[in-house]
Amino acid sequence: MYNTIVVHVDDGSARESRLQAAAVLANAFDAHLVGSAATGMSWSSYALLTGSMAVTPVDEFNAMCTSAPASLRDFAERARQLGVASVEERLVEDDHRHALLLQSRYADLVVTSQDTKTQDAVRGLPQYVALHGARPVLAVPSSYAGEPLSDEVVVGWDGSLQAIRAVQAALPLLVRAASVRLALVNADTESGLHGEEPGADMALYLARHGVKVDVVKEKTTAPVGEALIGIAGAYGAGLLVSGAFGHSRYREFVLGGVTRVLLERSPFPVLVAH
Repeated sequence: MYNTIVVHVDDGSARESRLQAAAVLANAFDAHLVGSAATGMSWSSYALLTGSMAVTPVDEFNAMCTSAPASLRDFAERARQLGVASVEERLVEDDHRHALLLQSRYADLVVTSQDTKTQDAVRGLPQYVALHGARPVLAVPSSYAGEPLSDEVVVGWDGSLQAIRAVQAALPLLVRAASVRLALVNADTESGLHGEEPGADMALYLARHGVKVDVVKEKTTAPVGEALIGIAGAYGAGLLVSGAFGHSRYREFVLGGVTRVLLERSPFPVLVAH
């Protein structure tokens, strides 16, 4: 169950899609929704930075901090408009990545926007929280407009510990899904992780939880991330689930930058866990 959901709050252009996804989940699970906003810098760091400059640190810092409380007020109002019954605002005087990582400790799921190159986005935010935190992250593309997340779900499965954790993190949604596709891309290259019949054991595990699951195998020369996006598109998925990789540069290279591709290019919300 997702009882507490944290959503990143700022005044960026993608905030509406991110909030809609968080509201869909909060309403589905009757969850408490926490909006987490950050000033972008702590007061101590700002004072140290401006100590030798001809400025008034307090005034400058206060001016820098005015947008975050306003964004939180907008978040709370919009969340209630979307039907969320339990809403909380949290303001953290810190860098956006560290602030959201802190709040993620006390939640079941973190909702961010997809990693984009727009000027008003915090670059690398979903990757950072997923790789350095203990909670799963739902990265939402700016095109998302409130569509169901659990009608059709595609799960990228390669037998890794990261994939296992992603499956476990997504289980509340998978149980509710009308259909789940367990997608294996070039399973023969990871044969040692799959057993005699690739995907069969995980499919059985999910079925025992009441998940309606089918195994989909694809052999391709395309990067794994692109292949998973293609499979999700072919089945009309509303959600893509995957393990998050990133600590090992060699492993990320071998996988074709799966995490990076999914979090930057997927047209569907992506749930990742490390």
